[in-house]
Amino acid sequence: MPDTNFAWGTGRRKSAVARVRMAPGSGAIRINGRKFEEFFLTVEQRNVVLAPLLATEAKEKYDVHATVSGGGPVGQAGAVRLGIARALKGLDTAVEPKLRDGGFLTRDPRMKERKKYGQRGARRRFQFSKR
Repeated sequence: MPDTNFAWGTGRRKSAVARVRMAPGSGAIRINGRKFEEFFLTVEQRNVVLAPLLATEAKEKYDVHATVSGGGPVGQAGAVRLGIARALKGLDTAVEPKLRDGGFLTRDPRMKERKKYGQRGARRRFQFSKR
């Protein structure tokens, strides 16, 4: 019988999407099959990812397996953070107020503005010629 004591969380930021699977364990974090420290190279990105785990004191309780695609490193870190927060909420509903107060369950709505038809870009217009 498969182990069903885990939770999924989907996180998005900018154009990055993360699928996070959390299960009780020793605190190992793997992202796209690589170690956490190898995937996120800067301390800021690592702190962003670990923030919901540290806020709920669950860093050593759960193993995290994430699949991330799209965007850049900063967007991917934000997407994993939201995915971890949603998975934590699914595993233990008692931590939801802490996650909500920390702002970890709020999706960052900022996206790249779309290109408009008949123009060169999102804001850029063709050069105006009077004659």
